[in-house]
Amino acid sequence: MSQSCAVRVCDAQSLVDGGLGVKLPVTDGAGRGTVFFVRYQGKVYGYLNRCTHIGVEMDWENSFFTRAGDLLMCARHGATFHPDTGVCVGGAARNSRLTALQVEERDGAVYWQPAGKIQPL
Repeated sequence: MSQSCAVRVCDAQSLVDGGLGVKLPVTDGAGRGTVFFVRYQGKVYGYLNRCTHIGVEMDWENSFFTRAGDLLMCARHGATFHPDTGVCVGGAARNSRLTALQVEERDGAVYWQPAGKIQPL
């Protein structure tokens, strides 16, 4: 990942396995929205914060995981997604996939490499 264009998201310890996510404002060509970053099984993942079913933001107050901490869940209607792949495994959007971001953890921090239409504000 090119360090010069990378966006610093947060301190690495801010993301806990199955815990709250961190959101950043973005534009994606269709308007303004957010992206989110979470930790799952020790690794950090980032996605466009838009449910594949009805296009709404997925979280409730930065909470993206189910209570068990094993799946991401849309707070609006309960669709569930694998945190490591973004694939929908439950709900009306089954087999669709969240838009993944290029994320890297280094030097005690989490970085996002913006690409394509999804750009930070």
